[in-house]
Amino acid sequence: MSSAKSERDGSRFLYDSFDAAQARIEANERVAKLQFEALDHRLGRIESMIERLEKRLWLMVYGVVAVILVQGIQSLLEMGPR
Repeated sequence: MSSAKSERDGSRFLYDSFDAAQARIEANERVAKLQFEALDHRLGRIESMIERLEKRLWLMVYGVVAVILVQGIQSLLEMGPR
């Protein structure tokens, strides 16, 4: 006799439902793992997009400040002695 048979004394129909439930649980765990990996990947892409957007925003802010400073210096030079 095999050791698997001695561990499971009784009808195979008694254990088939448990085996099917265990297989379903394992399949659900694999699907959940894949979903979390996909979510992590998407969040990483979103993070990098936000960083690029932030760099562009700061570049725009520095550009606006530079334009304001240049206009201020131009107006001071025009008001200078003639």
